[in-house]
Amino acid sequence: MSATAQPAPPVVRRDLVTVSIMLATIMQALDTTIANVALPHIQGSLSTAADQITWVLTSYIVAAAIATPLTGWLTGHYGRKRVFLVSVAGFTVASALCGMATDLPQIVVFRLLQGLFGAALVPLSQLVLLDINPPEKHGSAMAIWGAGIMVGPILGPALGGWLTDHYNWRWVFYINLPVGLLAFAGIAAFVHEHKNAATAKFDFLGFASLSLGVGALQMMLDRGEQLGWFGAREIWIESLLAALGFYLFATHTITARGVTFLNRALLRDRNFITGTIFIFFVGVILYATLALLPPMLQNMFNYPATTTGLVTAPRGMGTMVAMIVVGRLIGRVDIRLILLTGLSLTAFSLWQMTHFSLAMGMGPVIVSGIFQGMGLGCTFVPLSTITFATLDKVLRTEGTAFYSLMRNIGSSIGISVVTALLSENTQTVHATLVEHVRPDSPVVAALGLNLNHASAAQLALINARITEQAAMVAYVDDFHMMMWIALASMPMLLLLKSPKRRNTPKDEALNAALD
Repeated sequence: MSATAQPAPPVVRRDLVTVSIMLATIMQALDTTIANVALPHIQGSLSTAADQITWVLTSYIVAAAIATPLTGWLTGHYGRKRVFLVSVAGFTVASALCGMATDLPQIVVFRLLQGLFGAALVPLSQLVLLDINPPEKHGSAMAIWGAGIMVGPILGPALGGWLTDHYNWRWVFYINLPVGLLAFAGIAAFVHEHKNAATAKFDFLGFASLSLGVGALQMMLDRGEQLGWFGAREIWIESLLAALGFYLFATHTITARGVTFLNRALLRDRNFITGTIFIFFVGVILYATLALLPPMLQNMFNYPATTTGLVTAPRGMGTMVAMIVVGRLIGRVDIRLILLTGLSLTAFSLWQMTHFSLAMGMGPVIVSGIFQGMGLGCTFVPLSTITFATLDKVLRTEGTAFYSLMRNIGSSIGISVVTALLSENTQTVHATLVEHVRPDSPVVAALGLNLNHASAAQLALINARITEQAAMVAYVDDFHMMMWIALASMPMLLLLKSPKRRNTPKDEALNAALD
């Protein structure tokens, strides 16, 4: 052998590498939904208001959204394996800290850490799978990766509910410890370091200004209802900081020379811009619904956490079925028609939710969940396909990061808005209903009470019933709003340019015969 011969490349154990990185992916995917069912229990345990407990969800999503675009720069400077290991270790430790939290500020801070460390897990797992598999196996590799991503909405609610009922809410986070340890050990043993790629200078000013805008806007939406919106100095400060952050980001992106956080070339692609706006609204609808349903089912219908998880799990199954069907249709059917079908199913499911009432059983929740899952499944895959269909390959890495960023921002803003509206509308409807309570009111008659001689306990019972009805009306109002968002998104389909239809084997044979 020549003295200058290069050493043989390391042997890649694809099966063990795949298992190791998919454990990390599933762990991260589960945490997007597993905490939803436990929210009412966390709220009671930490003595937190209903409009504050959603910070447990939004803090995680916002942190992940902001940190995701850093993945490429970090791996280019420190190596893919090293960043992967730090991300898994940090996510696992943050999960343990979430389980040990004793008050709201602690769990919000630890969820922020979870989001920051977990942001790189999904894109890195995708990159590693593509790297270790030859091109002819990329399809099957991405199928495995997609299945891991879908475990979250399918298993998350049911697993979270079972853990909460049979142990307590803290095990929703402790469950990540064994998974994280196995993933860390597998990645350390079987994933080989990827040679650092030359990366462009990172635009920290653009990143910082966008982070300031998103973070301040999120704080304003989360705290607005509690503080009386613009009657409070804090809300004014946060709104001004948000406006300043977005202004600096826009100005810097337009005027700066060289590399910017948002590559200006992306703005010249109509499909990318339209698809990115679309995914923002999809994020609003998906995660806002998941944030509303568990508290509604547990607080209004007294469902145990396990039952709540099982009732909401069919949504994920509907998504998976739709994604399998859509995968066979893409290339044969105009993608815009598939997207129209998805938006129609989503709007129909939200219309069904506007008919929820305190007298209903599980059926309407399950049926509407399946339809919404199918609608979102008919939206995710074709929307990603058409968004990047006309985008230059050299821009896809930056494009995917910004696409993911906008989906997460939509999710966090959607959760904050529907939660604030729920609290505000409940109070408004309650005040309106109280004005119409008379001795001959239906609610008084149903309780068999004499309003003129009612005791304090009986008046409290009447007030409780009125509060329930007011809350139910507020939930329905939120579902109405999201239904109109889905319907209002449909005209944007006209702005999308459908990619060219792929030729089937029959088409190729026909073309050859004609030639």
